[in-house]
Amino acid sequence: PECVLANAHGDLFCADWRGGVTHLHPDGRAALYTGTMPDGLQARPNGIALLADGSFLWAQLGDTDGGVYQLRRDGQIRPWLREVEGVTLPPSNFVVQDHAGRTWITVSTRLQPRAAAYRSDVADGFIVCVPPNGKAFVAADGLGYTNEVAVHPSGRWLYVNETFARRLSRFALNADGTLGTRETVVTFGSGTFPDGLAFDEAGNAWVVSIVSNRLICVAPDGTCTTHLEDAEP
Repeated sequence: PECVLANAHGDLFCADWRGGVTHLHPDGRAALYTGTMPDGLQARPNGIALLADGSFLWAQLGDTDGGVYQLRRDGQIRPWLREVEGVTLPPSNFVVQDHAGRTWITVSTRLQPRAAAYRSDVADGFIVCVPPNGKAFVAADGLGYTNEVAVHPSGRWLYVNETFARRLSRFALNADGTLGTRETVVTFGSGTFPDGLAFDEAGNAWVVSIVSNRLICVAPDGTCTTHLEDAEP
């Protein structure tokens, strides 16, 4: 369950490597939405986004194939975005739609296998923006293993976790989806590899660290507080 979403009714949705999205109902029932991928590919949903019509977008994290697919609850799967600026998308990490209808997609690395990028001196990850009724483009490049992104509650910034650069970064966000220069919000200490990212109403960024199993709250001034940790040094 790489990506977990919740709605106001208490439903939970998570990516499921059995080939789709699992729906956990408030009463405990579970349903798997899955179907047949085109071209004989194997479904490897990583980040997921819930759309207004109840369908899902997922970032495809295959061994060699990526892109974004749309999954309907009746099992229909269709390619949603496979290439950007004439280049086929590598294995893809995360997808989210923001309040303005822009879709953000992250690719952690261009290297294959992607484990070759599990190091601090590789910076070939990038962020794709798909404006509503617009053409997809690369909004930022040269990132240290791009992971989850989130728009700040003010709408002025796009934040991104760079997992193996061990930092939380942000970009000034323009209405057309173009981004300003990268700024470092915080560089994390030894053993913290930021992956999941979400904001609360006060503007704190909540960051999940893989490997060391930490949940960290990053205050607007950059102060970090570890709320949970289950680590073996």
